[in-house]
Amino acid sequence: MSIASVHNVTRDYTQGTHVVKALAGVDLKVESGEFVALMGPSGSGKTTLLNMIGGLDLPTTGSVKIEGKDLSSLSSGALSDLRMERLGFIFQSYNLIPVLSAYENAEFVLLLQGVNAAERKKRVMETLASVGLQGMEHRRPNELSGGQQQRVAVARAIAGRPALVLADEPTANLDSQTGNDLIELMASLNRDHGVTFIFSTHDPKVMEAARRVVHLVDGKIVEDQRK
Repeated sequence: MSIASVHNVTRDYTQGTHVVKALAGVDLKVESGEFVALMGPSGSGKTTLLNMIGGLDLPTTGSVKIEGKDLSSLSSGALSDLRMERLGFIFQSYNLIPVLSAYENAEFVLLLQGVNAAERKKRVMETLASVGLQGMEHRRPNELSGGQQQRVAVARAIAGRPALVLADEPTANLDSQTGNDLIELMASLNRDHGVTFIFSTHDPKVMEAARRVVHLVDGKIVEDQRK
């Protein structure tokens, strides 16, 4: 069974009197352990497709399934539970909680999942160490560099042991070296721990690292290349 399955998905938005087709009949299957980049120009539908897979938005027509569950058939509570238990999100703007430390940001999903205190501490410390933030557990986001904040965002995304991590332009706000470090970090999580990643990106280095590149233009997949 595919981790993520998108079948004949369209997504229409109304702008004034115009209907904009953000996605137009997209089919995509992603298997466990893949490292996939969604690429294309601005307005091609990359982020919309990522949002569909994450259940942050629902299709106008077609279906999106995560581990065989059709997202459109789930109640809002069941959809929230699925996102919390099975999906991790890394946003371009980090979306960290500013009053919480790196430790507390990484712990947040585990609290929602009801993981006990001892297991939470073990997982958070291991996860922060895995992203190179040993000794920075008690720093708040404003005490961290952009690259370190993005590493906290990665730690938060993977601490809950999701089946799939979705990353929207994860290197967009980072300098070249920090972006390269982040790509290598995520590639190692994929390679060594089997974490499945789907990115939207403009970054040639992310595309180079990806083992599968899906190219979108005008809301359609025009190329799907496995390396």
